[in-house]
Amino acid sequence: MDRRQFVLSSVAVGLSITHPHSQAQALPDSVRIFAGFAPGGTVDVTARRVADKLRDVVAKSLVVENRTGAGGQIALSALKASAPDGLTLVVTPMSMLGIYPHTYKKLPYDPVADFQPVSQAVRFDFGFAVGPMVPASVKSLSDFIAWCKANPKDANFGSPAAGSVPHFVAEIFGRFAGVDLKHVPYRGTQLAIADLLGGQIAAVSGPVGEFLQHLPGGKIRLIATSGAARNKFAPTVPTFAEQGYKDIVFDEWFGFYMPAKVPAEVLNRTAQAIRNALGSPDLIEALGQMGLEASPSTPAELAALLKKDSDRWAPLIKTIGFTAES
Repeated sequence: MDRRQFVLSSVAVGLSITHPHSQAQALPDSVRIFAGFAPGGTVDVTARRVADKLRDVVAKSLVVENRTGAGGQIALSALKASAPDGLTLVVTPMSMLGIYPHTYKKLPYDPVADFQPVSQAVRFDFGFAVGPMVPASVKSLSDFIAWCKANPKDANFGSPAAGSVPHFVAEIFGRFAGVDLKHVPYRGTQLAIADLLGGQIAAVSGPVGEFLQHLPGGKIRLIATSGAARNKFAPTVPTFAEQGYKDIVFDEWFGFYMPAKVPAEVLNRTAQAIRNALGSPDLIEALGQMGLEASPSTPAELAALLKKDSDRWAPLIKTIGFTAES
């Protein structure tokens, strides 16, 4: 090495020592991901599966915290109260951001001003299932309607939260069918399914994937799905549209969000890491076991998607006449 090369090399080494930002930035020790629903459900599984992929990529460890309650609002309130340092995220269904503003007079957060979109996570259809309270002869929506009319006191259904999309899917179905289906809200679909299995409620409306592990036992029967076509995870189950309810075609998504005012560098780095994770074949397969389709996006795409869905649901909710106080 000649003298000039030696001097330049020494300067470069000195700069790297005195200016640590010229090297790769050290990973933070821990990042938290809030999930607003109970362990074992699709929100929780999405958070934990993606967290596994982000370990040693965005932080040395990732901790999923189940902040349940108020139909997902507790988790979002916790995110709002967190520092905008990139060390806290939430995985939330669209409902809490795109539907609640149309059903609650006052929310503890502003879905646009208080949060920064990071990436869409997954998309999924909804399923409508019946349990042991309903006779085994009930295998279709028309069978269920007939049973409800014969047993009006037991004509009810559970959902993961009041004012969520699965709540409205069943609500719209009941109105079209001319049946007064009483709604029983829960803190997550798995808690509703537990009561469905125990015979405390007649039916549950929730993400298709929440039911899959329970179907082989036969105590729960999935009798409809909400997609435009049959769900690939439950291909033998006819859609609402196939059974005469052509206007009941709905799906939903979960998305990753950070607090507002997160530095752009931190946001973009985390968003790219999440998109990379959601593109990995093993994660796609793992999510598929819960009836979820990996569907990453850019922050801008997620912001546009939320606006589109919020605009779609506003007139539907007005027609239904539901408010959180009703």
